[in-house]
Amino acid sequence: MSASTAGDALRIAGFAEADWQQCLAAEPDHPAAFTADCKRFSEFWTRAADLIAKLPAKPKRSESEKAAAALLQERTRGARVRFLRRHVDDVYDALTARRSRFVRVEDLVVRAAETIPGLLPSTAQLAAESNCLQRDKQGYEIDQGLFLAAILESPRAGRHLCQAMLLARPEAQELALKFAREGGIELTGASLTRQGKAAILKQSNARFLNAEDQTTLDGTEICLDVALLDRASEIVVMRGGPVTHPKYKNRRVFGAGINLTHLYHGRIPYLWYLKRDLGYVNKMYRGLALAHEPPPDEFGGQTIEKPCIAAVESFAIGGHCQLLLVMDYVLAERDAFISLPARKEGIIPGAANMRLPRFTGDRIARQLIQYERRLDCDSPEARLICDEIVAPGEMDMAIERVVSGLTNSGVVSAAGNRRAIRIAQEPFDLCRAYFAIYAREQAFCHFSPALIANLERYWNAQNRAP
Repeated sequence: MSASTAGDALRIAGFAEADWQQCLAAEPDHPAAFTADCKRFSEFWTRAADLIAKLPAKPKRSESEKAAAALLQERTRGARVRFLRRHVDDVYDALTARRSRFVRVEDLVVRAAETIPGLLPSTAQLAAESNCLQRDKQGYEIDQGLFLAAILESPRAGRHLCQAMLLARPEAQELALKFAREGGIELTGASLTRQGKAAILKQSNARFLNAEDQTTLDGTEICLDVALLDRASEIVVMRGGPVTHPKYKNRRVFGAGINLTHLYHGRIPYLWYLKRDLGYVNKMYRGLALAHEPPPDEFGGQTIEKPCIAAVESFAIGGHCQLLLVMDYVLAERDAFISLPARKEGIIPGAANMRLPRFTGDRIARQLIQYERRLDCDSPEARLICDEIVAPGEMDMAIERVVSGLTNSGVVSAAGNRRAIRIAQEPFDLCRAYFAIYAREQAFCHFSPALIANLERYWNAQNRAP
């Protein structure tokens, strides 16, 4: 859109002529030197944000005001892409002291917003709409997606960020001592208990059929870190706790995927997806990385990892189906089922697009992801994912038997075999490249009107209490 056409749109929306003229005049045309560009681009992003802040709240805007906000967001995002294409490694080096410090995604975006004003939404901007319904949010977090996509697209910066997300969290280092003494820890959303040679990781969100949300994410990752650090256990078993839903009351449920009610009500931030899949899910698959080593797998880095078992009871929907793709062994009740209703949710199902075809082939994978196909665990197709079918009520005995079978000769070769399989199937750099695309596309999906329409049509989300 030309400057004159853009000016007309901003004038019609009611902005003062001097304000919108100064904003458009500040828009940089081509990137140059890093230090100078930080100042030039920051001025433009800040002026545009100031204009948007003068508009009414999103639900109260007129059509011309909506058009003006969309125009400003489009131009500022275009500028971000140009800036990051030229300077992404310089930005990352500035935020990590030239990669001498490991910074997780949730902290990296805060540092970026503070270091280069306007590049990413500020803490205040995000806090101002934290209580809004998802449909009423500005979409500030899309800029976080563009930023993280650019970081992950860079082999140098992206590998370093992926390694940062595979390090044990500081909280886990402290809790590992407690777990070693007592054999159990209880956190919000997850717990860990030692049973013989196994560390049993239980996810719990009883009211929501053990769905994942902000209340489960940190607890699950910290519990997994502790399980991997624990020297007295050799296997990690993931299982769902009993739920309170009338249909499944007091039954164990592996999990219902992302909490769609919380998603609709704006309680799932965009960063949740990256924290989850680059965090505990990737740790299940790759183990814990070490800060003093190179990145894992083909780059020579060592890891702390153990075989992981899933115990699927009742169902594994969405994100919980995704978890089965990083397990070393999957037990499933005969009457359980799995599904990946990504189309109905309007989001990308984690790394399933990359991993699922390895199990089921391309056609069945597409049917699951794009056409809501459901698989009964005791079916030929689901047995491509599930290793063993268990009669209802016999899961405890099955877990004990499988743990014994996997550990009775020791698990000395387990980590080596896991690494060898990963190098052939999903090298570290392939994972990085996948999540570069995922980071960008999921950001737009997360704020798509189609997501809201799907949640209202298929989930009746507008009538569910968060």
